[in-house]
Amino acid sequence: MISITAGRSTATLNEQTLGVTLERDGQTWTWREGFSPRLLAGEGEFPFLSASLIFHDSFRSGVGSGIRSRFERLGGTAYSFETLIWIEKATGDIYFEWIPLCEKGLHPQKLFWPGEMSFEEPKDSWQTLLTCGQGLLIPNTWETALGPLPFDGFFETSGGFMPWFGQLRDGNGYIAICETPWDAGCRAEHPAGGPFTHAGVYYTPSLGRMDYRRVLRYTLLSGCDYNDLCKIYRRYAQEKGLLRTLAEKAVQNPSVDRLIGCSFVHTGIKTVVQPESDFYDPENPEKNNHMTPFSQRAEEILRLHDLGVEKLYLHLDGWAQPGYDNRHPDYFPACREAGDWKGMRALADTLHRCGYLFGIHDQYRDYYLSAPSFDEGYACLQTDGTIPRHSRWAGGPQSYLCATQALYYVRRNFKRLFQNGISLDAAYLDVFTCNEGDECANPEHRMTRRDCYEYRGQCFSWLLSQGILSSSEEVSDWAVPSLIFCHYAPYRFMLRQPGEPKQGIPVPLFNLVYHDCVIQPWMMDRPAGAEDYMLYALLNGGAPYLLRDGAYPETDGAFSAEGQPLLKEMADRCRIVAAFHERVAKCEMTHHNFDPSDWRIQESQFSDGSRVKIDLGRGTFQIL
Repeated sequence: MISITAGRSTATLNEQTLGVTLERDGQTWTWREGFSPRLLAGEGEFPFLSASLIFHDSFRSGVGSGIRSRFERLGGTAYSFETLIWIEKATGDIYFEWIPLCEKGLHPQKLFWPGEMSFEEPKDSWQTLLTCGQGLLIPNTWETALGPLPFDGFFETSGGFMPWFGQLRDGNGYIAICETPWDAGCRAEHPAGGPFTHAGVYYTPSLGRMDYRRVLRYTLLSGCDYNDLCKIYRRYAQEKGLLRTLAEKAVQNPSVDRLIGCSFVHTGIKTVVQPESDFYDPENPEKNNHMTPFSQRAEEILRLHDLGVEKLYLHLDGWAQPGYDNRHPDYFPACREAGDWKGMRALADTLHRCGYLFGIHDQYRDYYLSAPSFDEGYACLQTDGTIPRHSRWAGGPQSYLCATQALYYVRRNFKRLFQNGISLDAAYLDVFTCNEGDECANPEHRMTRRDCYEYRGQCFSWLLSQGILSSSEEVSDWAVPSLIFCHYAPYRFMLRQPGEPKQGIPVPLFNLVYHDCVIQPWMMDRPAGAEDYMLYALLNGGAPYLLRDGAYPETDGAFSAEGQPLLKEMADRCRIVAAFHERVAKCEMTHHNFDPSDWRIQESQFSDGSRVKIDLGRGTFQIL
């Protein structure tokens, strides 16, 4: 055994098993029994203990103490690396660093280290926190098994809005923050009924190599709950420059204040599903194509204004001639049969006369082979020489545009919009904050995932420099400095079939960190067999969706005589949520809690003193 201590923290390494124990203030956390640190490679799976030479020693530096381990010739190959486990004296935080030394002999796919904590106890007070979607809390006895996480739990995607996870047991806990999140994710396991939940990190290669130091930081706490873990991460985000509030963003772009308190309308103009698309329906060909004139959308806006909707933001899909999700990045001109540029300008003018805001859908990742400017030389190239392709979306065959090129297309396309007199308040760049960063091995525009996030962020920043509010699909904390709002930041159950058993208790982990930084619109549905989503919108101090049709309109009937009562009711519901959003949008969410005897009773608090209490079982709320 090798032990090191700094401040009030101690770390102990078992040289025989490579298991680790962490201690602070009388609490002890130990890796689960049987965990084996290992590297999964194309040649097989290699436990760290398969290294031909293994050395351990302790060290001290000016900032802390640690254990250095060297693993040479893993599995009999030349592959070698170091690990550092060290404690920062100033904070007591414990760092786990993996450092490649020689990457010859193996082709890495996933690295599993450090290990998951032992967390076996049939208690509701033993809880695991995952940043998948808005946030998930899993009591150890939760009756539903945890299924696969979106994007395999990859950080900086909808599978991990923030790069951390944590666990709590009877008032003690830890938060594990991945400080190198670009090629990393969370792995988690919870069987139906428990009585355990295991959570850990994994790392993937960057352009075929592990390439750089990977860092996971543990902070151990006593007398805490999940609010405390979120506030630790909020301070971390502030230290790293990620925490940029709406109040700060409004200084650069005052129209941020106009978006606060808006009801959101998401609708479209033209849909064309190509025969090669996975969405194509050969049995019902009429479902593959749809077109609504700009003039009809303008009439609908006027009817909403007559209903008394004071503040509104319109997000418009499928506005260009190719149709929704077709021919990107060559997405122009405005749809001719819908009214051409003249009709689109008239729609924008109608919105602005009503005092409303106008924004469009756009896309700079999906690179369609049908685009006139398509050039395989600018598609993302994998390290094995292949270019990924698929035909999932409406536009049919596509690859991925290397993000090094994205800003050039953004500038080109938006200048064409400006030249045609289209006045925009906002723009939505699809999937940038939902999907993982791309890699490109083309030496002319080589790009790592970390680079990719930087290039995507530059596109948001360019929009802001033009006075256009930036938006994307979901939220990832890499984008917070340059993102004004998103399409949604939902709990994951909201994207599943209504009434399906939840895989844990939905808790607003993202909003406990970033509520005052990004505007998040919320679904307002009341699905059969599920809770009223309006209550979640209020609890999270978010903006409401008045209509949410998108590229495949199903509720154009909302403006029919039969749909008017429901539309008026939705407008009234949105008025309540929008008014509360206007009150708290720039406020930090300071606290959240749920009733231990019935998690459906929840309360959130904001820095201005506002509180919201909801009862999802009874469908009631109180704004205090």
